[in-house]
Amino acid sequence: MRRHELTDAQWNLIKDHLSGKRSDPGRTAKDNRRFVDGVLWLARTGAPWRDLPERYGRWNSVFQRFSRWSKRGIWQRILEALGDDEDLEHLLLDSTTVRAHQHAAGAKGGETARRSAAHGVGGARRSTPR
Repeated sequence: MRRHELTDAQWNLIKDHLSGKRSDPGRTAKDNRRFVDGVLWLARTGAPWRDLPERYGRWNSVFQRFSRWSKRGIWQRILEALGDDEDLEHLLLDSTTVRAHQHAAGAKGGETARRSAAHGVGGARRSTPR
C-alpha cells in the first residue's frame, strides 16, 4: 500500500456504496479502488489532473469518471457511509473563499496611507510628491 491510498479497512467501509460494483447489472468498473486511490492522491497532493500518475489510469478518464460520480451523488453517498462525523464538515475547504484581513495583504498602514487615500479620490495623479 502506498502513502496516499486507502487501507483495506477504509476500502471495506465504502466499497458497497460505489457505482459499477460487480453486483450491478450492465457494465462494471474495472477497478473502483484504483480510481478512488487516484482521486485521493490528487486531493492529498493538490496536483493538477494532468499530473496524475499512470498507475491510476489516464488522467482524463479519471477526471471524466470523477465528474460523473459527482453529478450522480456518489461522493455524497461515500461521506454518508462514513457516518455523521462532524469533523467531515470541515474536511473540504476551498481556499479561494478564505479572505484575509486587510493588514495581512501587505497594504501600507498608518497616517501616510490614510492621507494618500483621502487625496487620491477624484484628484489627478502627480509624478512628484506634494
